[in-house]
Amino acid sequence: METLQLLMEGFAGALTWQNLVWVFVGCLLGTAVGVLPGLGSSMAVALLLPVTFSLEPTAAFIMFAGVYFGGLFGDSTMGILMNTPGQASAIASTFEGHKMALNGRAAQALATAAIGAFIGGFVASIVVVFLAPALADFSSSFGPAEFFALAVFAFAATSTVVTDNVVKGLTALFIGLGIAVIGIDGVSGAPRFTMDSPQLFDGISLVTVTVAVLALGEVIYVACLERHVSDKGLIRPKGRPWLSRKEFKEATPAWLRGTVIGLPFGVVPAGGSEIPTFLAFGLEKRLDARRKDPQFGKGAIRGLAAPEAAGNATTGMAMGALLALGLPISATAAIMLAAFRQYGLQPGPLLFDRAPELVWALLASFFIAMVVLLVLNLPFAMLWAKLLLIPRPYLYAGITIFCALGIYATSGSTFDLLMLLGVGLLGFLMRALDFPIAPLIIGMVLGPLAETSLRDAAMSANGDFSVLVQGPIAIALYTLLALVLAFTVRGRLVARKRAKQEQKEEELVSSSAR
Repeated sequence: METLQLLMEGFAGALTWQNLVWVFVGCLLGTAVGVLPGLGSSMAVALLLPVTFSLEPTAAFIMFAGVYFGGLFGDSTMGILMNTPGQASAIASTFEGHKMALNGRAAQALATAAIGAFIGGFVASIVVVFLAPALADFSSSFGPAEFFALAVFAFAATSTVVTDNVVKGLTALFIGLGIAVIGIDGVSGAPRFTMDSPQLFDGISLVTVTVAVLALGEVIYVACLERHVSDKGLIRPKGRPWLSRKEFKEATPAWLRGTVIGLPFGVVPAGGSEIPTFLAFGLEKRLDARRKDPQFGKGAIRGLAAPEAAGNATTGMAMGALLALGLPISATAAIMLAAFRQYGLQPGPLLFDRAPELVWALLASFFIAMVVLLVLNLPFAMLWAKLLLIPRPYLYAGITIFCALGIYATSGSTFDLLMLLGVGLLGFLMRALDFPIAPLIIGMVLGPLAETSLRDAAMSANGDFSVLVQGPIAIALYTLLALVLAFTVRGRLVARKRAKQEQKEEELVSSSAR
């Protein structure tokens, strides 16, 4: 009852007209910035930090929360419409979401994303409000061995389970891990794979790799291998900007499963929303393979609904972890942690005692932001979909310019522009040779975490690597991974056997017809 009373007081503070304006402004800015490749919610929050010095803390953080949630939808919007997600957290949504757009269902895809974001974020906000003390207990049980097990689980899941070709999946994973280790070693201080170039001492930015592989690689692929495609083949959005009863019924289980998958990852610092979105996508893909008429690869609505719900559930929980534990789970949360400190505040359990008005108003604003984003984005789904009417030469030229501007805005370095081009060519080769992109991104995101966790675990046990499989959480993760791999191998063997059987039946039918 005390929690409900505090939440009601938070709503009283958040529902003033000034704070409502800042929620609206944050959601609008977050969506708009998220639409631009390379300029995600973290970039928007970073750019807004100097602007908010004149605002009171409650208004500033309410706006930041709106930017955070709005940026996720903006990232997914361009992933769905143009196969160029603004950040890595939207990659999983592009696989089936863009195919829906190619099939003339762009407006329905955006509506699916908006509703999934609302469900995932709203449920996460409820959990954060009522289970904040339990978050501390759960997160404190993770040590280096558990983080390493989690990274291994993500590596194996994305490179073998989610992908169709294990060899290509593992190759893409090791490419990502190779890129991740470039730079100065944080422990020894020795440069690694920098070729004595000072520009590589800080490593290669994940934003640069994501934009280059997904956006610029796509542009080069279209320019080189799809030059025959003219404006006559433009995707023209059609139909209703809402979901039919059948589509809603199809997407609802995926929204719920994605939300359940995303919630725990908002507490564990394992790369933000990337892992749960890929895991949610992989689960839906495995479930879809059991159906009589599999839809994945054709624009399956479940393949979009689950990652969207998972990503926003993780984000909502990440905000809770930031407030309750002072634990930044993602890049945007880390920037918001810096914003708290610029106001002289330290997130954590004491924040609830020292600044209760700010905390509960911010928690209440999460619910308001979810509603505002739903109201903003559902009616405008058709408007966003009309971006696909832009002639392809102008469209891809614009994407290239925005890629370059986004990368240059984050670093101010011409070297990063050359790196963008080089990695873009790598993305083109991977696309042309049908290599999966997801394992490369996961390798980059979790490579440093896996390396640091492995070192810390080994050093704490004086070089005894058996410490990696001693904790109950680590054992549970490895056991779950073994079960997932076993079911995946079994499913593929059954599918191969069924395909051979069908081929034999077709040969018998054709021979009898002769």
